[in-house]
Amino acid sequence: MMKKLLLLATHLIAVALGFALGIYALPILIAPSPPAAAEVAAQSGAAQYKGTFRRGLKDSDALHWGEGVVSVGTSSIGLEGKLAPGPDYKLYLSPEFVETEADFMRLKDKMARVADVKTFENFLVTVPPGVDVSRYNTVVVWCETFSQFITAARYR
Repeated sequence: MMKKLLLLATHLIAVALGFALGIYALPILIAPSPPAAAEVAAQSGAAQYKGTFRRGLKDSDALHWGEGVVSVGTSSIGLEGKLAPGPDYKLYLSPEFVETEADFMRLKDKMARVADVKTFENFLVTVPPGVDVSRYNTVVVWCETFSQFITAARYR
C-alpha cells in the first residue's frame, strides 16, 4: 500500500512539473521571430520618448522581469532588450509609474491597453488609433492570464 502511494505521489509531482514547464516553454516555442535590430533602431530613432525596463522592481522576480530601452512614439512602441518569457503578455500605458500588481490593479481602468507582446527579445507594437501617448508616462508589461506584473518603465 505504501509503495502504491509513493508511486502515485511521484507521478503526480512529475505531471505537475511537466505542466508547469509546459506553461513556461510553450510561449518560447510558439513565439514569432523578434523584429530585426535595424527595425527596432529605426523606431527608436523616430520615437518621442524613451524609458528603461530594469530588473529589481518591487514585484519583478527571477521569472518576471524586463530589461532594455523602450521607445515610445505616436504610432509605435519598441523595445531593444529582453523580457522574461511567459504567456499572454499585454502592453499598457499608465498615467502613473507602477511596479506592483496592486498598483497595476488600482490604475488599470485609467490605463490604455496598447497591444499583445509576443516576442521576448526586442518587440515592436503599433499604438492603436485614439491612444495619445503624451497622456501617459509609463509603459507596463503585464501577464493577463496570471495577473502578474512583469516590468514597467517611466518614459516621461
